[in-house]
Amino acid sequence: MNATSHSTQSGDTTHRSDEIVARLRGSQIFRDYQQAFQTATGLPLVLRAAGSFQEPMHGAKNLNPFCALMAAKSKSCSACLQLQQRAEAAAIAGAATLECFAGLSESLVPVRLGETIIAYLQTGQILLHPPTEKQFRAALRQLAKWKAEVDIPALHEAFFKTRVLTKSHYEATVRLLASFASHLSLVTNELMIKESAAEPPAVVRARAFIAEHLGEQLSLRQVAQAAHMSAFYFCKIFKASVGLTFTDYIARARVEQTKQMLLNPHTRVSEAAFEAGFQSLSQFNRVFRRIVGESPSTYREQLHGVRNPLAFAA
Repeated sequence: MNATSHSTQSGDTTHRSDEIVARLRGSQIFRDYQQAFQTATGLPLVLRAAGSFQEPMHGAKNLNPFCALMAAKSKSCSACLQLQQRAEAAAIAGAATLECFAGLSESLVPVRLGETIIAYLQTGQILLHPPTEKQFRAALRQLAKWKAEVDIPALHEAFFKTRVLTKSHYEATVRLLASFASHLSLVTNELMIKESAAEPPAVVRARAFIAEHLGEQLSLRQVAQAAHMSAFYFCKIFKASVGLTFTDYIARARVEQTKQMLLNPHTRVSEAAFEAGFQSLSQFNRVFRRIVGESPSTYREQLHGVRNPLAFAA
């Protein structure tokens, strides 16, 4: 593959990811959750695309007044964006919480499309300890280094109105977000798998055949025959249309079926894995970790570990 074709493919992937994030952000499930979360916790919540340079917490309610004042200053706004970039780097394996120059905590929880992080649930703008004059003066010194002109009395009032949560309270809130992020990842992968607009009839037939026989052993030759194509030509058409290789598509479809079954807390992991078509637990564990980014047991704990979401209300 030459540099031009690689760049085009990368651009197509980014465009598709941006489209999916936009659809998630506008979905009823996200808007309902965002409203419920913000009402129950009093904290802001946004879904932002990976690598986005949008204003922090853009479009959320419950914005911290101190952060709102900082966002109006180019230097401090730039610092907030740099914090988000560092938080993204820290959130590759899971939720990450970082402090800004003023000591406020923000958290990012990754939302994945297979192995790839396409978005983050972001919340925070809180303090884990009551604000102090010493902390405020340190923030002013940093602003002075940036030569940022600020209204000190207004900034002082806003800083001391910052929401304060205990560390355990805030960590529980972030765990709640991690459970929702897993659900959004499920929705995201379903969008990817079920997206069939303008697909060649052969690919539509192949998808239907795979869905019907997912719990069985599936070979490329079998599916290609069902699509009325040679295996070689089918591979090219399928990858071009779906954006995944045949093997990756099967793996993702099986993982998504397993995740749906695990929504039932009484379903055993091994039971779900074999019903979805995995031939061994070692294969299942390896594929699940590669696609989801964590082990099946960790995923299940996050899915069912938070017992009372309303306990996070202030």
